[in-house]
Amino acid sequence: MLTLIRRLFRHGPVDIPAKVRDRFARIATAPESDPRPIGYPVAKALGYDPAIVDQLPDSVTRSFAGVGQPLSLGPVHPGETLVDLGSGAGLDSILAARLVGPGGRVIGIDMTPEMIAKARSNVQELGLTNIEFRQGQVEELPLADATADVAICNGLFNLCPDKPKALAEVYRVLKPGGRLLMADILLEEHVSPEEVSRKGAWSD
Repeated sequence: MLTLIRRLFRHGPVDIPAKVRDRFARIATAPESDPRPIGYPVAKALGYDPAIVDQLPDSVTRSFAGVGQPLSLGPVHPGETLVDLGSGAGLDSILAARLVGPGGRVIGIDMTPEMIAKARSNVQELGLTNIEFRQGQVEELPLADATADVAICNGLFNLCPDKPKALAEVYRVLKPGGRLLMADILLEEHVSPEEVSRKGAWSD
């Protein structure tokens, strides 16, 4: 996958994390400027329950750029600690906070300062006290070993240049028997750079 990603950039070395950070900073601060589908229409198309999402402030969904519904992939129980990897503006974290309840805890991790600020503002507006957000990268998570019962991510690993290191970090912070609920996209090796260039790179 990384070889294919590098082939797509023909004008010399590219700092992929920097490109990802720049794009998501724009999505946080000016989501209407992003040329790709994001926001509430995407959440609705992915099957997020309108009865729940419509009750949230528009700022929670305006910068949503997920690719699936990780919380639909397995159970999340009251009292558990859940880590949301690449938490963005906080939609999945907020929904997870309702599942773990007041006795549980949600920790959102994102590498984009603008997304962290937006997520914190959203949580403050909702008055939720069982969520916190930390800036960091999945390859070096700012968490102790065996912190979480559950880790979720929504369109994160396709953006990670070092996927083995990222997965090793996830399993480091999961408790024994912990679960990873992952929604993502996959670019298969037979897809040509020309096909990708017609669609546009995800982090442009």
